[in-house]
Amino acid sequence: MNRSLAWVAAFALLVAGVFPPRAAAEVPVEDFFRDPAFSSVSLSPTGEYIAVSVPREDRTILVVLRVSDMQPTGSWDHGAKKHVDRVVWVNDRRFFMYVTEKLGRYDFRVGTPDLYASDIDGRGRRLIPNGGTYEIIDTLPDEPDHILVARSIESAYLSKMDVRSGDVRTVALAPLRYASFLVDHDGALRYATGVEENQESVTLRRDENGWKEIHRAPMGEARHTPHGFDRENRLVYTSISAEGEPARLYAVDAETGERTLLSENANVESVRRLYSSDDRELLGVVYEDGLPHIEFVDRAHPEVATYAALIKAFPEHAVSFRGISRDGRHVLLMAYSDIDPGSYYLFDRETNQARFLLAARDWIEPARMSPMRPFSFVARDGTPVHGFITVPRQGNGRNLPMVMLPHGGPHGIRDVWGFSPDVQFLASRGYAVLQVNFRGSGGYGNAFERKGYRNWGTDMIDDMTDAVEWAVKEGIADRNRICSFGASYGGYAALQSVVREPDLYRCTIGYVGVYSLPLMTRDGDIPRQKSGREYLQRVLPESVAEQQAQSAAFNVDRIRVPVMLVHGERDERVPMSQYRALRNALVAAGRPPEVELLEPKEGHGFQELKNNVRLYTAIEAFLDRHIGNAAP
Repeated sequence: MNRSLAWVAAFALLVAGVFPPRAAAEVPVEDFFRDPAFSSVSLSPTGEYIAVSVPREDRTILVVLRVSDMQPTGSWDHGAKKHVDRVVWVNDRRFFMYVTEKLGRYDFRVGTPDLYASDIDGRGRRLIPNGGTYEIIDTLPDEPDHILVARSIESAYLSKMDVRSGDVRTVALAPLRYASFLVDHDGALRYATGVEENQESVTLRRDENGWKEIHRAPMGEARHTPHGFDRENRLVYTSISAEGEPARLYAVDAETGERTLLSENANVESVRRLYSSDDRELLGVVYEDGLPHIEFVDRAHPEVATYAALIKAFPEHAVSFRGISRDGRHVLLMAYSDIDPGSYYLFDRETNQARFLLAARDWIEPARMSPMRPFSFVARDGTPVHGFITVPRQGNGRNLPMVMLPHGGPHGIRDVWGFSPDVQFLASRGYAVLQVNFRGSGGYGNAFERKGYRNWGTDMIDDMTDAVEWAVKEGIADRNRICSFGASYGGYAALQSVVREPDLYRCTIGYVGVYSLPLMTRDGDIPRQKSGREYLQRVLPESVAEQQAQSAAFNVDRIRVPVMLVHGERDERVPMSQYRALRNALVAAGRPPEVELLEPKEGHGFQELKNNVRLYTAIEAFLDRHIGNAAP
């Protein structure tokens, strides 16, 4: 497909820091960690415009481009540390943008974002009062100046908002502490799902007599969540899990309660649902069970043929459909893979042509990247666990030095198939990379996630150990050349792994990691928020003694390998007190960190390119000394 480059000149004016191409035998460090050209793209209801979020180290700006010539109609920069988190189109020419403060690469939002409204040309820009506390329920296509929003203040309110003034008028109330609402295609309120004061999850159905409870369960266990309606507003598409297993998708008769199974996956829950442009009929369900795929549930619908053909048009790629115009003519899609960071296209169903829009990292050469393979194994207690192994493209893939790379979070988060700068950088330097969706990870059902609660430093770590043993048994990893490396919870897990298995690893790297669970309960931005305190009470070990037993800072006598510690001095998520707790304990034990890298102006994960180049150059040297080909 020919790639139109008309957008480049205008777009380049808004995106700084372009690096010239470099011809080298080894891919330069900066190529992996330069900001991508965009972080998200959304399509206007008419298909005439796209909103593009553009990362620029300490901020994420927004640019709206006219699709016909890829020229900008407006741009929005909210300043340092401000990031456009997502965009919602509320009518043909107006959108809402959620703006969050982010102090580091690995920050996730705690607290309330700002919400701004604007027209595509920047006119009518307005800060919506308390906007970040609202959830958009329905954009009301027949009322372009209004949307339905939900807000919870002791009880849950459904309101109609004027998209220009931000004024709201309450239209309904649900007797729940926190709740979301579901309306049908006629705008009639039908369901509310939320949480009670006692943390039980509840689903309510509304009829002419008011609210009726149809489901109640302890939070994190069974689930009954309605998502949308068929064209007749009779069947409600509902995710149902009886005992915490991966939720199945049913069509439930709203009057009789009769269920028809539409889709299920034995391992994972769906991540998205695909609806038609005209009547919002459910077309398919997206799963990320190893390789991402779509299970179509309505193959007779004409749009399904389009989606199926587009999937076939991008072999060895996953295709993510990101929007369709209201008339069904234009389809926005992203094609990506484990070795390709991805590109956006706009497909015209009338001309049957796909037009290239923009690429995330067009300087990356897929042919030089390494494939990411899903695998699964059975942990020591019989629990099935899934993960990914990336083997360097060069070489025979046998008896390799390996880095065990646990993800952050840890709950609700998981590793998925796709391009990862960290993984590809390590693989480019000759290391196999092991990623494990240990118990506690999201996406595998509430029961699997609950297995990680209270067990951050025990059962979750054992899953990582068992995955390492799997890689050794398969002949991929050299048992004598394995290191652990992670960031945030991953940094915690990297250090706790060498505490729990002192003879398995040859070195460890903790990057903005938690090393003292007792300290986590009182220091940092998580315990500052009520929701954060409730989260920690639910997932951490209950007693201080057990928290200490699961903390590297209290068990340095078991750390027998070289340690590298990395931290940003402005980190509010995992403050410097965590770094000092472990460092001081190591120094007191006579085994100080071999490498320490601190950045005074960075937060929870480094954002500036020069600092990332310095960091990963140091990581490469540290790994080479201890498990590289030149290691003793």
